[in-house]
Amino acid sequence: MIAGYLYLVASICFILALRGLSSPQSAVRGNLTGIIGMAIAVVTTLFVPNGLDWLWVFVAVGLGGAIGTVIALRLPMTSLPQLMAGFHSLVGMSAVLIAFVVLLVPTNYGLGSAGSIAATSLLEMGIGAAIGAVTFTGSVVAFGKLQGMIGSKPLVFPLQHKVNMALGGAIVVLLLLFMATESSLVLLALALTAMALGVLLILPIGGADMPVVVSMLNSYSGWAACGIGFTLGNILLIITGALVGSSGAILSYIMCKAMNRSIFNVIMGGFGETGVAGATGADGVERSYKAGSAEDAAYLLQNASSVIVVPGYGLAVAQAQHAVQEAASTLSKQGVNVRYAVHPVAGRMPGHMNVLLAEANVPYEDVFELEDINRDFAQTDVCLVIGANDVTNPLAKTDPTSPIYGMPVLEVEKAKTVLFVKRSMAAGYAGVENPLFFKDNTMMLFGDAKHVVEGIIKAMD
Repeated sequence: MIAGYLYLVASICFILALRGLSSPQSAVRGNLTGIIGMAIAVVTTLFVPNGLDWLWVFVAVGLGGAIGTVIALRLPMTSLPQLMAGFHSLVGMSAVLIAFVVLLVPTNYGLGSAGSIAATSLLEMGIGAAIGAVTFTGSVVAFGKLQGMIGSKPLVFPLQHKVNMALGGAIVVLLLLFMATESSLVLLALALTAMALGVLLILPIGGADMPVVVSMLNSYSGWAACGIGFTLGNILLIITGALVGSSGAILSYIMCKAMNRSIFNVIMGGFGETGVAGATGADGVERSYKAGSAEDAAYLLQNASSVIVVPGYGLAVAQAQHAVQEAASTLSKQGVNVRYAVHPVAGRMPGHMNVLLAEANVPYEDVFELEDINRDFAQTDVCLVIGANDVTNPLAKTDPTSPIYGMPVLEVEKAKTVLFVKRSMAAGYAGVENPLFFKDNTMMLFGDAKHVVEGIIKAMD
């Protein structure tokens, strides 16, 4: 009885955590609330009479806690998306393994004896294992794409959607067969088929769309946990899984709207496909561009009345957020109106740029989303773009053959002057060349973003 009330308190903490995480101003409080809720949940579970072997529990908690601490201390901010994908894969595999454990020793979980498990329990077990398997392999592929181990371009093949549909049908058939036979071999076949589907769902998705993939995999991991929660009869796991699953799905839907993508295509794993070969690369035509120095950029910035900073993955790689904040603060003291424009999918995961700017103590009121600031670029003197390639690419509005076509982008080309900080003229993560580099009002600033901005600060001084 007491455990039920404590689980309720933990669930309320998780709900309040989600609410807090919905805004940068309350994100820290939301994170702490979630930690408190998880601590209550873990301690309550340990003290519920369930025949746990405390030695193995402490070994597992100690080992997992030590690994998590080391990762948290050593992890650079640029690798956070990969970490999220890795965590999702662990949740998915946990759901698969728990399903097998419950099938082998059902008496330990109050599901009767082997061979006489209720059909509803087998259904919950099978669904949890299937979703977990899709989450596991899908997250592994996402990790590979984010880490650069797998190409960021969409990997498509003939009859792709028909193969996915066949695998989906096979999963349904195997699920029904598992309910009828209670066979561990059928459950294994179900898990392996779902794993194959997970790979084929994520491979066709291009690099520009990976933030949505991370969000959707987060949703999948929640539903996998929810399904296993029903199998174990654990109320808290059901509630927590449902919260993660639904919030991840809602976030994915919001991001799809921001990118003009179809949520159905996200789920089916096909929205990275364009059907046009060679549309992602440069056309081979040699074009001229203007390259400038830190002194040139400093002169333009100090003589501007309005400046908009557009952060991207290049800022994250160079850890340039503190230098950018210092430069913006210097300009503000000189009477320049400095604001930040953040695209919903800038970086490699939802909120990536917001986290970096908050870390550098950039005032929340100076950070604007795409729909709130896009109209202001035409009245802006200087736009400083730092590694934000795909989310500023005008081809998204003009080229139907482009993989990013239809995605709303920051209209930085409308500013009087665009300063573009990049290491080279290479295309962005989606593999699409940005014609903005060659416009008359664009000046390229080559080099590591942090070093370039520090050079601008020195020149302004």
